[in-house]
This record gives sequence, structure tokens and C-alpha cells, in this order.
Amino acid sequence: MLKVAAGGSDLSAVATPVVALLLEQPVEPVDFGKLDSTAAGAARRAIDSRDFRAGRDEVVTVPGADKGAERVMLVGMGKVTDRRGALRRAASLAARRAHQAGYGRMAIFAGPASADDVEATALGAIAGAWEMKEFQAQPPEDERRVPLSEATVFGGDAGARDAVGRAAAIGEGHSLARRLAMLPGNVCTPDYLADTARDIGKRHGMPVTVLGRSDMEKAGMGSFLAVAQGTPQEPRLISLEYKKGGNKPVIALVGKGLCFDSGGISIKPAQGMEMMKFDMCGAAGVLGAMEAIARLQLPVNVVGLVGSTTNMPSGTAVKPGDVVKAGNGKFIEIINTDAEGRLVLADVLVYAKRFSPAVVLDAATLTGAVVIALGHSATGVMGNDDTLVQDVIAAGKRAAEPAWQMPLWDDYRTLIKSDIADVKNTGGRPAGTITAGLFLKEFVDGFQWAHLDIAGTAYSESDLGMIPAGPTGVPVGTFVEFVRSRAG
Repeated sequence: MLKVAAGGSDLSAVATPVVALLLEQPVEPVDFGKLDSTAAGAARRAIDSRDFRAGRDEVVTVPGADKGAERVMLVGMGKVTDRRGALRRAASLAARRAHQAGYGRMAIFAGPASADDVEATALGAIAGAWEMKEFQAQPPEDERRVPLSEATVFGGDAGARDAVGRAAAIGEGHSLARRLAMLPGNVCTPDYLADTARDIGKRHGMPVTVLGRSDMEKAGMGSFLAVAQGTPQEPRLISLEYKKGGNKPVIALVGKGLCFDSGGISIKPAQGMEMMKFDMCGAAGVLGAMEAIARLQLPVNVVGLVGSTTNMPSGTAVKPGDVVKAGNGKFIEIINTDAEGRLVLADVLVYAKRFSPAVVLDAATLTGAVVIALGHSATGVMGNDDTLVQDVIAAGKRAAEPAWQMPLWDDYRTLIKSDIADVKNTGGRPAGTITAGLFLKEFVDGFQWAHLDIAGTAYSESDLGMIPAGPTGVPVGTFVEFVRSRAG
């Protein structure tokens, strides 16, 4: 992962291949942090000539000096309404460009910065420098570009060093989640996620429990096991317990971990099915958040729960029309085997109750309907407590992971009413995100709960500029910011 440090305000003596200046519209006269006069002059000429206008995601690189900064990269933030979000985006774009160019090291300056500004900038740089090449043959050594390994954020106040440390901790969580999500389904199996959890637990002193098929049978988790009955791979229910909050109430983070989702008997179209390796992004988000929370050493009590399996068609797979019994005794009619994530989460939510949580947040790439409703810009959030939902949305805003509330009105409940069972697992196309949330609500008992549908935000099928196509790290930031808000 990118190593990030805090610098002062004087860039004149900084020997670096590139200095990135993050600028917003309208471009005001800039001190440039006492940047070398030659480099500063080149930057000002680009601005004065309007070759650079500081539009969002606009990047212009000009020559610097023989000593100090060799290049100056001007990065536009546009008209800023959310400074932290804008800094994070611009820093990510700058770091990605520096990484692609093979600069190796860089400095970043956005004028006087608070500790929150420094943290956001550092987090953006870490995200932009992230790349996964584990499954790519490397070019000859003399043709390789130098990866970006170091970045220094300048202009911060007295709390800048601590802010960079916090960013590094959260960045480790983001990077872990993105790597897990990017791994192919034949590598990132339920056992692989369990081993990852054990590694996190070993390094940070967290108790880890892993249940298998026989354990779930004893616990009556018929809903979870219905999804797993079509695969020979062992399903896993994973729990990690972070206990540094004394008598504070427990927060549970729950993630859907479908390491591959074919749709089962209700099989998905072949085109694009390879993207279903990302159906475990909720689980990756939980594991990444637990990594970050432990590194931050927050005074909280958090349980991370992951329900993981694969959804495959076979002679033993669950069928449309089958009825199964969840851990809380409710019977479920399975209408569509491709609505499998909610079946897994149902039993994990029931299992969460044994930890006596005050709050449970679950995240899942649950419905294509949320993409129709909100596109790829916002996560859909719903729950049984409006104050909690607003707290989650506020946490997402701080983390640059926008979210929007969806209504869990009782009027929609009739859509998942079954003629034969207590509930059916899908209500069809209308209000698909909402009925999925209402289904999950059937298995919530005794705690405040919010559900995050991250199907549109956990990964991208196209290059986003500041990060490549693939996993975005959502919902690690939202989880971490929510837990931080409860740490006081």
C-alpha cells in the first residue's frame, strides 16, 4: 500500500518527481506553498493562459525545476461544496496519474488544510495508487514503470501527522476489501474469506469463530443452507469480535459473501456473469472495516459477521417453489433462486442476536433494482429506525460514499406475502430494493438495524478516472465512519 506522510507548508526544498496542486474553481491567487519559483511560474502561466481552469477532474502537468519539484501537476476540483469529498477525489486522481507515469514519489498540496482535509487527501492518494497485478505477467525489468510508493501531504496543521496515521489505517481496510473483491471466484472461496478473518483476528487479537455446514444444520439455518445446497464447497458463517469498548453497546457489521452467484436454477444470463465474483463485496467491506477499526484502536465493541457460500445450479440445488425454515422459525417460499443473498443474510441476522447488539448494519450487493433507482452514485439505505438510517447516511457522506434512504413502508409488505409460507423471497420487479429490505426486516429482532444495498456502488464496470474499473471499497468507509461516530 502507498506510504503516506505529512509535510509542512514549505514546498521549495522538496525534491520530488511531481507536486500535485489541488485547486478549486474559481482559481484564486495561490501561494503554492512557497513552491520553487520556476515551478510556481510554470503553474501560474498555465492558469493565467487558461490552459488549466480547475474543472472537476481536469489535469494539466507542467515542467518544474532542475532542483526541487521536477513537475507540477495541476488537478481541478471544480466548484466545491464538499471539501473533504473533493480533496479525496482529486488526490486519488493525482496519485493514479503519478502511479501510471512511474514517478515513484509525489507531494500533494491543496493550501492550508485541517486534520480532516489531510485525512481525506491521504485516503484519496491511497485509493488512487492501488493496483492489483497478482495475476498478470510482468514486463521485462527495464520496461517497468516505477510504482508510486510514497506521497507527502503538505499544508496541514498540527494534527496532520495523526490524520495521516488514521488515513493509513482506513486505507489498509479499503485496500484489503478491494483486493478480496478483485480476486477471482476460484481463489476467493468461502474458506479463503474465513482464512482472511483468522489472519485479521490473529494480528489484532480478535476472537474468530467459523461455522460450517454441520454447525448450521444444528443451528437450524435452513435459509442459508438452501443457497449452499447446490455447491460442494463448504459454506462459512464467520464472526470476528473486537472488544475494546468496555461496557459500551455492541455494534454488529454484517456482510453478504456470495463468492460467486450464478443465480442457481434461476440462472443469470451468460453475458456479464463473470462480474458476479463481486457478489461478496459486503463481506469484503466487513473484513476491511474490521481491519481498519483494529488499526485505529477505537474504544468500541464491534462484531463482524460474514455469511459466505456460492450459488450454483446442480442436481442438489434449491428450486423455485421450495419452502425452507430460517433460524428464527419462519418459513420462506423461494420464488427465485437468484434472490439468494437475502436468504443468507436472514440467518446471519438471526445469528447476530446472540451478541446482544444495540445496532446492526448489513451491507450487500443485493438487488439490481437499486441500480435502476439510484444508478452507480449512491447506496440505498433502509432500516427500522429513521435516526439510525440518517446516521448511516451522514457516515457515508463523511466517507465520500453517498447514500439515499428508501422507504420501508408496510404497504409494500403485501408484495412478499406467500400463499404457502410466512414470506416469499421476492416480490417481483416493482420496488425490488424495498421488498428485499422488508424481507430482511422479517429476521430482525431486538436491535436497531439498517441495510445498505451496495449493488450499484461496490464495484464499477467502467473506469472511473480516479480509480480503475473494479471494486471501489464501498462500504468500508461508511462502516468505519459510523463506528467512529459511536466511539466517543
